[in-house]
Amino acid sequence: MKQPGFFDVEERLARLSGLGDQLEAFSRTVDFEVFRPDLEMSLTYSDGSKGGRPPFDPVLMFKILVIQTLNNLSDERTEYLINDRLSFMRFLGLGLSDRVPDAKTVWLFRERLTQAGAIERLFDRFDATLRNAGYLPMSGQILDATLVAAPKQRNTNTEKADLRAGRIPEDWQDKPSKLFHKDRHARWTLKFTKAKRQDDGTIPSTDLAIPFFGYKSHVSIDRKFRLIRKWKTTDAAASDGARLREGLLDKTNTASTVWADTAYRSKANEDFMDKEGFVSKVHRKKPHLKPMPRHIQRSNAGKSVIRSRVEHVFADQKSQMGLFIRTVGITRATMLIGLANIIYNMRRFLFLERMNASA
Repeated sequence: MKQPGFFDVEERLARLSGLGDQLEAFSRTVDFEVFRPDLEMSLTYSDGSKGGRPPFDPVLMFKILVIQTLNNLSDERTEYLINDRLSFMRFLGLGLSDRVPDAKTVWLFRERLTQAGAIERLFDRFDATLRNAGYLPMSGQILDATLVAAPKQRNTNTEKADLRAGRIPEDWQDKPSKLFHKDRHARWTLKFTKAKRQDDGTIPSTDLAIPFFGYKSHVSIDRKFRLIRKWKTTDAAASDGARLREGLLDKTNTASTVWADTAYRSKANEDFMDKEGFVSKVHRKKPHLKPMPRHIQRSNAGKSVIRSRVEHVFADQKSQMGLFIRTVGITRATMLIGLANIIYNMRRFLFLERMNASA
């Protein structure tokens, strides 16, 4: 077996490019340097006058979080694969002899950004990049939410009651290590799915209710480009509709129309949208114990054609990124969901630029 040389590595990288390296496309299209001011402000590293090993470049570390989120990797697996994969090293600008951040360094970097509340600023920074590239929020907006799973907690009924009331269970208070590993913000809820057709061809009259534990990701996308413009993270049991009035609507959209499903239909929301100058295209609910009027059925069907476009966002995040909350607490969950939202916008940006180039 011959000793690998420089040109052998270059040949392998060229082959990866020919096979379609997504990370190379990211490097070509996304200017990651735009994140540097917000990263440096959030991290506030020392000037190095006290000595010690200098920190890794913050943009390089942020790109590691991009790799991690894209591939649904743990910190340990991230460290291993950066050392193992040429495509990851090329994306990070690392050579075979360069030092690679270990799992603890990746965790500390993400934790510092989390505690600084940096994810909102980073999201807004890339949103400004999208706008400067000509992708303004246009043609109205679509709202929806999806459940994001987290590791299930094995709590007693008494502990669950304390958590719902916002209290720390008494048995946990003198056990800091246990408290550190208990997620006090994630909640159980019921996820309803359509009942499947039976073997005899009949469809059950009731839908399936599946217990679900975790968080909920709320987003608002613009209808024209399907980019996420506003977002919010809550526990899984939080109401979808109430979030509409909590900063989820984008007033910079060039159109005033708002599409959403029946979960967002309420008098409070309709009054709020009317007061703020939005035009409601929210689905109407079926009258209680009465059949749905035909004209409302037709209206809802027409709205569904537009509203269903938001499902692409969640499908991309769950099927392509495998979005899952590995951390403890809503602050860290917000960081992870925010990263997934940024990376969805990056992937969408790549697609839009490719479509424009081929037009």
